Parts: sequence; C-alpha cells; structure tokens
Amino acid sequence: MEMFDLALIWAFIIGFGLIMYVLMDGFDLGVGILFPFAPSEQDRDTMMNSVAPVWDGNETWLVLGGAGLLAAFPMVYTILLPAMYIGVFLMLAGLIFRGVAFEFRFKARTSRYLWNWAFAGGSIVATFAQGAVAGAYIQGFNTVDGVYVGGALDWLTPFTVLTGLGTVAGYSLLGSTWLILKTEGHLQDWAYRITTPLLATVLVIFGIISVWTPFVDDMVRERWFSNLGVIWILPALTLLCAFQIWNSVRNRSEGMPFVSTMGLFITTYLGLVVSRWPYVVPPNHTLWDAASAYDSQLFLLIGLLFVIPIVLVYTAWTYWVFRGKVRAGEGYH
Repeated sequence: MEMFDLALIWAFIIGFGLIMYVLMDGFDLGVGILFPFAPSEQDRDTMMNSVAPVWDGNETWLVLGGAGLLAAFPMVYTILLPAMYIGVFLMLAGLIFRGVAFEFRFKARTSRYLWNWAFAGGSIVATFAQGAVAGAYIQGFNTVDGVYVGGALDWLTPFTVLTGLGTVAGYSLLGSTWLILKTEGHLQDWAYRITTPLLATVLVIFGIISVWTPFVDDMVRERWFSNLGVIWILPALTLLCAFQIWNSVRNRSEGMPFVSTMGLFITTYLGLVVSRWPYVVPPNHTLWDAASAYDSQLFLLIGLLFVIPIVLVYTAWTYWVFRGKVRAGEGYH
C-alpha cells in the first residue's frame, strides 16, 4: 500500500536542492561575472579568495538536484534533455571553464589574464544558460506521446534571452552583496556603489518578464489572473526585499543586502513554482505522470535521507570555519 505520496516528497527535495544551488552557487557565479570590472588585479585575488573555500561544495546541490530528478522523474530527462540539450551543454561547459580557471589562475603568472577571462566567461555563459533554460521551462515544450518533437533551438527565443540576461543581472547582484559581506576597504566601497544599479537592472528586467510571461503561456495567464488574491503576495514580498536591499545599502549595512537578495530570489523562485505547479514537463505532464515506480522512489529516498543531513552539516561547517572578512594577501589557496 502506498502510504506516502513519494512524488510530492521528491518534488520538494529536488526543489529544495535547486533553490539551494541558486542561492549558494549564484553568488560565486556573480563574483565571476563581476570579475572583469574589478578595480584592480589585487581585488580580483580577494574576490576569488572570498569564494574559493566554498564554490565546489556549493555545486553539490546541482548534482543532488540533477541526480534526484533523473531518479524520481525520468520523463523529465526524456523530454527536457532533447529540448534543451544545447542550453544544458553550455551551462556545464561554463561551469567546467570556471572550475579549471579557479585552480590555474592561482599558479599562473604571464597567462593570468587568460584565466581571468576564462573565469568570467565561464561564469557568464553558465549563468545565461541557466536563465535561458528556466525561460524555456516557462514556455513549455512541444511533445507527442511523451516525446519531444520540437527543434534543437526552440529553447532559444527572445523571451528566454531576456530570462538569461535577467539571471546574469540577478547573480551579479548576489555577487556584489556577497562582496559587501566578505570584503572591506575600497573593494567593499566598490561593491556598495554597483549594488544599487544592479538592483535597478534586475527589477526592470524581471518586471518586463512578469508582464511578458502571461502572453507566453495560456495556463500561466489563467492561473495568475484567477488567483490574484494569492499571487499578489509574492510580487509584494519581492518588492519588499528589493526595498530592503536599497535601504540597507544606503545605511551601509554589511549582512542585510546579501540576506535580502537571497529573499528576492526565493520569492521569484516560488513565483515560478506557483505558476507551473504541478506540471514538471509543461504544458501537459504533471509530476505524477513523470514519476518513476513507487518502489524505486522509496529505495532511493531512504539513501538520500542519509545524504542530505551530511551535506547540510558539512556545508554549514565550511561556512562557519571560513566566516569573517577576506583581506588582501590572505586566502584559501
């Protein structure tokens, strides 16, 4: 007898893993996006050292979410990978480039500028691809009998380009507020200066996306305008987070800008979930349609329930050990 709705439990776990990845890997991708604009090479050293102890651990959440998705909802891979193969490949290639640049830049001398660009370029490509893939998910996919029948570039449209650019701006905001939290002196002053323009850019782009989204998909439009009494809460919370970012930057707060930016991403993420729930392969397939066999889900869930607490503990321990400011000349490497 199926005592628990395992598909629902898996959806929560995967959703939790993905938002953890966005929040935790988003800021170090944001630091990479900001890399070319840093005031000096020494500041780039400090920026990289601020994320060096945690960046590879942050990507654990992407692996967890991706592996869980394959195990619990195989139909998602059957449809989404053919639909967004190029976008997913670009994301992984960008992550590989920045990972290699992380290690080689610390040892390079004459070629350091090349690794600077590899780090920045990989961060930008990976971030844009993530945003474009999310935009493609909002658009939905052309399927027949559970098989994707669209083209290889159907995921790349003006709408997904805008969501990609919005994600680049959003991760940049996460990166600048992280630098406010972790640095001091003129580098922190620079981070304060760029945060407000980045916030304005994020609000403009996501405002356009919010207006555009109901015209992209009929189901989203119907859900938004038939539940105005509930849906309005999320935009209101988003604007509240945005105001808190602006106000805390104006008051030279160090921790609140980063916390408020995470809140901004959480409310946006919840808006995406509410717009599409319970369709994991829009527009037609729910999470129950896409789920694997109950026994398979239960077997894998038991193992995962041991892994997640361990990941949470070592992640929290890492951030605790490397807490505090990162100063010029000091670093993990």
